[in-house]
Amino acid sequence: MQNDKIVVGLDIGTTKVCALVGRKNEYGKLEILGMGKAISEGVVRGIVSNIDKTVEAIRKAVQQAEDQASINIKVVNVGIAGQHIKSLQHNGSITRQMTDDEITIDDVNRLTNDMYRLVTPPGSEIIHVMPQEYKVDYEEGITDPVGMSGVRLEGNFHIITAQSNAISNINKCIARAGLEIDNLILEPLASSMSVLSDEEKEAGVALVDIGGGTTDLAIFKDNIIRHTAVLPFGGNIITSDIKQGCMVMQNQAEQLKVKFGKAIADEASDNEIVSIPGLRDRTPKEISLKNLAYIIEARMEEIVELIYSEIVRSGYSNSLAAGIVITGGGAQLQNLVQLVEYITGMDTRIGYPNEHLGKSKIDAVKSPMHATGVGLVLAGYQSLDQREEKHVEVQQQPEVYNKVVTKTANKEGSSKRLLDRLKGLLSDDID
Repeated sequence: MQNDKIVVGLDIGTTKVCALVGRKNEYGKLEILGMGKAISEGVVRGIVSNIDKTVEAIRKAVQQAEDQASINIKVVNVGIAGQHIKSLQHNGSITRQMTDDEITIDDVNRLTNDMYRLVTPPGSEIIHVMPQEYKVDYEEGITDPVGMSGVRLEGNFHIITAQSNAISNINKCIARAGLEIDNLILEPLASSMSVLSDEEKEAGVALVDIGGGTTDLAIFKDNIIRHTAVLPFGGNIITSDIKQGCMVMQNQAEQLKVKFGKAIADEASDNEIVSIPGLRDRTPKEISLKNLAYIIEARMEEIVELIYSEIVRSGYSNSLAAGIVITGGGAQLQNLVQLVEYITGMDTRIGYPNEHLGKSKIDAVKSPMHATGVGLVLAGYQSLDQREEKHVEVQQQPEVYNKVVTKTANKEGSSKRLLDRLKGLLSDDID
């Protein structure tokens, strides 16, 4: 049963490192047993830039999660993001030897594994290979070829690559923190598992995960991921704009954004002013919330326009019946849904990771900020399921092997008997 298995997700973000400990209950819902958070100072735009600081943040977050969940954490499912993430489409094919037999899962796996051998640009490696559709003897539009008959099996794949150095640095950080990586998962994929429904993925939807350093995009159609992209802008750049525009400290700018920020300036009152404590022996600084909203709106418009241009570039802008789902820490900005709908003309909602969550003492996990962390735990369970299925197949395999051996032995026996009879006839003729 899955309810006796515990999975840990580790989200190494630009602003925070978050560890979530999850267990599935008897209803298949995810219960969060523990959560740990630490300020991330060694990550810039999703890429580890300081090993020691990142290791320290990982240790703090994991220690908090261990204390809450009363367990020892050794294995984690880690998310990866950053501008170095690239995606491409590629076609592959295999020619089957046993043409009379049905296409098996082994044939499909062989075709998929061939994609991992593609030559990628120097310094990059493949982290995900996701099938789009298959062809069997040039018959197109097949989603599951297993059980069909055919000689040539072709597949169209969505392939995601990452910088080898970025993967190596994550591996170093995890190893130095005394942990092991079970799965390395693209963060927008993880987020999609926690906030998107199957109906939305079927109808067509664009998931936009606005983090601290990057904004991740994943487009789904017909329950298949069609396009991924990572934009090098996130909530931190808005904080930097507020810091410069209002002449305040970084932490004060972050608090202004979180508590009073609005994505549409017209929604802010002209008369509202907030007072910020001044530096040593200086008078407090007064900030107009209208001016604050203008600063945020200017940058947010730029980010949303970049997202929309990427959606148009994917070729699916007119096929997304479910519109856009926004998640991540940046999704908590007031009036953001209205701004996105105004710029893109598409239906928009905020994505909360509540659908897959059961009862939990930790309410903070229901925030869009933790969509990636919850998704990493769900991805860990999905990987466990797949491994268990393979284990069952391997256990059943000896029976199939025995049947094949017996059948072959029978053929060999009958051939031997036929040969003996022929030898007997020939010797009679000679006599």
